[in-house]
Amino acid sequence: MVTGVRIVSLVPHATELLFELGLDEEVVGVTHECDHPPAARLLPRVTADVLPGGLGAAEIDAAVRERTLSGEAIYELDRAVLAALQPDLIVTQALCPVCAVSYDEVAELADELPSRPHVIALDPKTVGETLADVRTVAKATGRVERGAELLQGAAQRIERVESAIAQASAPRPRVAALEWLEPVYVAGHWIPQLIEMAGGVDALGLPGEPSRTESWETVAAAQPDIVVVMPCGYDAQRARQEAELFAGGLARLGASGVVAVNASAYFSRPGPRLIDGLELLAHIFHPELFGDPPPGAEALPVEVAAVSG
Repeated sequence: MVTGVRIVSLVPHATELLFELGLDEEVVGVTHECDHPPAARLLPRVTADVLPGGLGAAEIDAAVRERTLSGEAIYELDRAVLAALQPDLIVTQALCPVCAVSYDEVAELADELPSRPHVIALDPKTVGETLADVRTVAKATGRVERGAELLQGAAQRIERVESAIAQASAPRPRVAALEWLEPVYVAGHWIPQLIEMAGGVDALGLPGEPSRTESWETVAAAQPDIVVVMPCGYDAQRARQEAELFAGGLARLGASGVVAVNASAYFSRPGPRLIDGLELLAHIFHPELFGDPPPGAEALPVEVAAVSG
């Protein structure tokens, strides 16, 4: 087993995975967004958000687009803090410029540090790739056995959900998963797979493909039965507040139910809690089969029926 490794995590889902692998003592630095498990909040933070606070959905989208198109990151890396931590391993990602600091910046700094840390980039686009990352990190940190346990547990939970739906021959609702509301973003990557595994039909998303913008009219034309509002990085309460701001657009989709969920915990981050997200979706789609959501998870109903025009 690898011991005494000093690890810095630059993405929240990697932080969650590292703790699940039992590497609590080895993780010495995290990002400003690493809030789970609670112990992660006590560690030194090596990043900061450069966007101003108090922006609305459209303003956030515009600011992110402007910075990414000009090659500027929306997160700032504290090079001095990172260097002082003397990491042996840095876990980051290169897939999404909105989710973490630039991979190129991290790799460049790693080459300059005396500790010459190894850099791992986790860039899953599907549920399968997310599970494969468990094996990758487990191998790099000497936690192969624990990684195998996590994968076995995930496989068993997935099987329980899929088996219950198959045995019941439950009807599959058409689902629209919205990752942002101004503009409207249809959730992609692993979300369509989770919807299918949970007994739904994704009316708009494409498995393994990036989230994309669509018009309200296009979403309505897909005739969703259920709309799941999952703004990237928001908890359930904030997601419902955001949904209420756009109740008119949501009402015109004609869905029989609109719910807000904690995307930050269960959907935006491709870490261990994606399986909780799967179980939460199964509860939303088939409450007759899955009476209780996972502990701590919730789906908050959004009242849009009274809105018209």
